[in-house]
Amino acid sequence: MKLPSVKLPKKTGPLRQLGKHEHLMHYNRLVCLVALVNLGVFFLGITQYNWWGSEGIVLGAIANIVVINMTVAIVMRQQYIINFLFWLATLAPTSWPLSVRWTLGKVYHFGGFHSGCAVAATAWFAVFAGSITYQYANGLPGISLGSVVITYALLAVLLLIVVMALPANRARFHNNFELIHRFGGWTALLMFWMQTVVFINDQKGDSTLSNALFSSLGFWLLVIVSVSIIIPWLRLRKVPVEIETPSSHVALAKFNYGVTPFPGSSMTISLNPLAEWHAFANVPKPGEEGYRLTISRAGDWTGAFIDSPPSHVWVKGIPTAGVANIEKLFKRVVYVATGSGIGPCLPHLLAQEVPAHLVWSTRSPRETYGDALVDEILAVEPNATIWDTTESGKPDMVKLAYLAYRYFNAEAVIIISNQKLTYQVVHGLEIRGIPAYGAIWDS
Repeated sequence: MKLPSVKLPKKTGPLRQLGKHEHLMHYNRLVCLVALVNLGVFFLGITQYNWWGSEGIVLGAIANIVVINMTVAIVMRQQYIINFLFWLATLAPTSWPLSVRWTLGKVYHFGGFHSGCAVAATAWFAVFAGSITYQYANGLPGISLGSVVITYALLAVLLLIVVMALPANRARFHNNFELIHRFGGWTALLMFWMQTVVFINDQKGDSTLSNALFSSLGFWLLVIVSVSIIIPWLRLRKVPVEIETPSSHVALAKFNYGVTPFPGSSMTISLNPLAEWHAFANVPKPGEEGYRLTISRAGDWTGAFIDSPPSHVWVKGIPTAGVANIEKLFKRVVYVATGSGIGPCLPHLLAQEVPAHLVWSTRSPRETYGDALVDEILAVEPNATIWDTTESGKPDMVKLAYLAYRYFNAEAVIIISNQKLTYQVVHGLEIRGIPAYGAIWDS
């Protein structure tokens, strides 16, 4: 196969190009928005509400801001909330202006609220730690040594979580990041409860501890956070799995334990529920119960999964919407996939809810993924562009995506690939005025 000669459209103006830069993507804009709101609250506290007055520091207000930020950070990762956000964003009819739907399609950048609020909560908690130390050191009433000790222990845990979540550290030490995020998060939640009870007990005055707790905003927000974290684990179960390995590169896992997820959702699976969890796109087949996962060799865990297929795996939580669900916002879309990126695209092709054209670049598709999978794709998308990189080499994916976009008269392009190529295609199309979407690796 040879890529036809194609000339890409002219790039948009410099300002519009700047707005499409990776550093200015919607995720980072949300982080900045959270930072600006918190800075505004900080200056209002100083200038209007006299938080740092002659009678001491208003610790209760600072504590509430910490917990508000932390609540938003955690709830934004809750699976029911994620599904709700996708549902809300995709309510817009396709008759709305493309520019509006283009922006709504960026709903999957909601993680900017998570990161921004988590960092803001940690920064405010550092302010709280310094303030409570000042109060205690100056002998002001309402602060015990226990509250100071717990505060600094909690601050250390929060700082460790934030440092490990920095993109460079998360990529380099991913397994450690995941363990610290999980166990550090649980530890932080427990310590937040301890710190809240001790702090309110110190501050309660003439009230009983129970009355002071139930009248505290922080107490009820911690209840929300705790419930949000516990809910996915209440759905933890060990389930049987049937695994086919058409090649040493891929495993096709089939599940049927009473759950049939919606197209475009994902599930997390694990061989050890306290260790690694991995999310994969669900591939339900219309009219059949259960679902499949396409698992490609991409590291030690997936390699071991393919080489020694398990009979059972752990699953938790509920099917959670993924980036490709934004297809509902458009009249026609092009799916661009490389390798195992076909997994997240396949359920949408099978469901046929939105007219779609597939561009799939992969090595030896039939040898790698099996005749059954390729035939299943061609049965629903006979005009699919399947580029065999073994025979034809790697194509220019921006040009290939644009050709498909123009040929199919599509409104948007959705790409499922590795991080580098995803950004290359999304950026290459968007600076030319074409809506494009792809994962942003923020979890």
